[in-house]
Amino acid sequence: MTATDPVADPPDPHLIDACVHCGFCLSTCPSYRVLGTEMDSPRGRIYLMDAINEGQVQLAAVAQHFDSCLGCLACVTTCPSGVEYDKLIAATRVQVQRHYQRPAGDRWLRQLIFQTLPYPQRLRALLLPLWLYQKLGLAALEKRLGLLKRLLPKSLAAMYQMLPSLSAKTFRDRSPEVVPAQGKKRGRVGVILGCVQRLFLPEVNDATIAVLSANGFEVVLPRQQGCCGALPHHQGEQKQAQTLAHQMIDCFSAAKVDAILINASGCGHTLKEYHHLLAADPEYRDRAREFVEKVEDVQVFLIKQGLITPLHPLGDRPLRLVYQDACHMIHGQKIRLEPRQLLRQIPQVQLREPLDAALCCGSAGVYNILQPDVAAELGRQKVRNLLNTHPDVIVSANVGCTVQLRQYLQEQGSSVPIYHPMQLLDLAIRGEPLPS
Repeated sequence: MTATDPVADPPDPHLIDACVHCGFCLSTCPSYRVLGTEMDSPRGRIYLMDAINEGQVQLAAVAQHFDSCLGCLACVTTCPSGVEYDKLIAATRVQVQRHYQRPAGDRWLRQLIFQTLPYPQRLRALLLPLWLYQKLGLAALEKRLGLLKRLLPKSLAAMYQMLPSLSAKTFRDRSPEVVPAQGKKRGRVGVILGCVQRLFLPEVNDATIAVLSANGFEVVLPRQQGCCGALPHHQGEQKQAQTLAHQMIDCFSAAKVDAILINASGCGHTLKEYHHLLAADPEYRDRAREFVEKVEDVQVFLIKQGLITPLHPLGDRPLRLVYQDACHMIHGQKIRLEPRQLLRQIPQVQLREPLDAALCCGSAGVYNILQPDVAAELGRQKVRNLLNTHPDVIVSANVGCTVQLRQYLQEQGSSVPIYHPMQLLDLAIRGEPLPS
C-alpha cells in the first residue's frame, strides 16, 4: 500500500491529521502497557498509517503493529483532541487483510476461527468431540498433566484453554420463536442470541429471556438468526461481516418488534455500526439505519423501561459484587451507569469498583487466540484488580470477557464465580439464592 499503488478506502488523512501526538493515549493503551513500544500505541500506529499513505513505509513491514491493537477503544475515550481512532484502525485492518500475505500458519488459524466461531452449527460439530473428551474425564487428566499446553502451538493452546465446561444445552437449540409476556404486555422485543454465547453460555440467554418476559415483554427469537458479524468485523474481514449483517437484518425484518436487544457488549457495538458497515450498499444502507435505530443493550433498555417485578435478596447476607466493564460497552457504546443501576436494585447488594476498571481484560474478540502472550498478561492484571476488591461475585456482560476471566481466575486458584447481570436479575426475580 504506497502512494504509487493506491488502494480503495485507506485510512482517512483528515482523521489522521486530527492526532496532535500528545501522548495522552499511551497510559490507557493495553498493548503499549504490556509491550512498551511506541509503534504498539495508538499514537505510533497513527504515525504508521500516515507513513503508509505517503508511501514512506510498506504495509507488510509494520502489519504486526496493527495486529497488536486490541481495538478496545480506550484511546478514543481518553483523547483530548477527539481523534476517531476507531475508524482509523477499522480501515487499516481491512487494508491489512486485503494486501498483507500472512505466514501460512497464521492464515490457517484465521481460516479456522472465521469459518467456525461465527457459525453455531459448525461450532457445535467441532465442540461435540471436545464435550465427550470432557465427559470421559480426559480434560481433567490433561489439565493436571499440562501436555497440550506444551505440545500445541501457542494460539491453539490458548484456544483450548479458553474452552468452558460444556453441557448438553450446548447441543440443543430449541428455544421457542416467541416467549409470551407475563402479566400485562408492555411491548414486543427481539433478542439476538449470538454465536459463541449461544453455545458457551446458553444460561445467559435463558436468563435474559426470562427477565424480559417477567417484566411484561413478549420476546421474539427468530430461528434463522446467526452471528452479528462482530468477530470478523473487528479483524478486518469486511466482506464476511457485511454478509452476516445482511443476514441479521433480513432475519429481523419480519419480526415486527419495538426493539432489538443484545446482551453481549462486543456484539452490541457492531450491531450499532451496521449503518457504517453497509454505507456503500444501496440495497441495505437504509435498512441498516432502520435496524440500528432499534438496537439497544438489554441493560439500557430495562433501565429506560423500568423493572416492574419485585426483586429479592440473593442470599441471607449482603452480597459483594464487582462489575467488570467490557471495552466495547464502556468505550464503544459509552454505557457505564446502567448496568450498575440495575445491579443496585437487587436488595442487599454492595457494588465495588476495581482499580483500572477501564483497562481491557485481553479477550478483545479473538485477540486472546491471535496474540496469546499479551492477552495473558492483561488477563492476569484484570483478575488481580477484580480480586483485590474481595468480591463474592464478579459481574460481566460480555461472553469473551467471561471466558477470559474464568481462565485466569482458575490460574490464580480463585473460586469466585462470574455472572451476567441478567442471571442475577433472574435469580432475584425468582427469589432464589446464588448457588453455593
